[in-house]
Amino acid sequence: MNKIRVGVIGAGVWATTSHLPTLMQRENEIEMIGVCRKGETELHKVASEFNFRVASEDYKDILDEGIDLCVVASPVGFHYEHAKAALESGAHVLIEKPVTIRPDHAWELVKIAKKLNRHVVVAFGWNHLATYKKALGLWGNSGVGNIEHVMLHMSSGIRELLTGASLSSTGDPKDVVDTRTWTDPKISGGGYGQAQLSHALAWLLGVTSLRTESAFCFAGGPAEATVELHNAISLRFVGGASGSVSGASAHGSQGIRHQKEYRVFGSEGQLHADLERDRLMFWRNGEAKQEPILPLDAGSYHCEGPPLALLDLILGRSEENLSPIELGARTVETLAAVYQSISSGLPERVAI
Repeated sequence: MNKIRVGVIGAGVWATTSHLPTLMQRENEIEMIGVCRKGETELHKVASEFNFRVASEDYKDILDEGIDLCVVASPVGFHYEHAKAALESGAHVLIEKPVTIRPDHAWELVKIAKKLNRHVVVAFGWNHLATYKKALGLWGNSGVGNIEHVMLHMSSGIRELLTGASLSSTGDPKDVVDTRTWTDPKISGGGYGQAQLSHALAWLLGVTSLRTESAFCFAGGPAEATVELHNAISLRFVGGASGSVSGASAHGSQGIRHQKEYRVFGSEGQLHADLERDRLMFWRNGEAKQEPILPLDAGSYHCEGPPLALLDLILGRSEENLSPIELGARTVETLAAVYQSISSGLPERVAI
């Protein structure tokens, strides 16, 4: 069997602490070809650690080597350029979230991937964990009937990261990042919404298949912060359902376990998922409440699922993609309307 040739564009902290170690679990099936990142010292450190043959600060040098799988983990402001070039070079793509800042860029990547018959997996790690898979199974073909209202709350300990007071994005002080990736809105597209609610929305939109029609948002945080730390969002979905979304940046000292809770109310039932407490419940009219037993720490985050899923898709071992590029585009258009609302102070419609 020919080995899958791997290239990386944007070998920062998350690529080197999560995506690459995960891919190395299947080192007998892959070949590390090329890695790109800024900073000569850091670049050659990564190349040496993971045995890449080529190391360059120019991503085009990596694509010119001819790769099968490209990890795009650069700052979100560069995702569109890098993912588009990778797809057009013939590679399948693992792309970090958020997929892009602009919705039209995200949907163009959807079209390119479909046209070129390339797989794209978005690094929505929670969508590959047990709670999400169980929720999809309970949801089945009929869900909760007509969805009428949804509630979502998420909080995570990234306050210091979004204010620039911490250089760590993983909780390990040795993992130092360029804080502009998080604190410069020209690069990040925003604060807590981009950094964390992109995950939460992907879970909700993935289970329910909802699509956002309009959004209104109040944003909060200290005056000195360059991006928002908190979000209070009202959503209207295509079909008429309403939604309430809360996002909050907690202090990192509270630990790395995220608060993440969903409630979906429909004409025939209700879904409740609490990932902080590893609970999932589902009701339908005339049926008893279902509460499946979940593994310990089922809602605790890790991102091993997406890279391994992409390998299986490329190798033809699976046809299942729990975090496809289309889902990524639906989260992008939602967040774009949210940030337009923060700027205008008005409800903003998604351009569908």
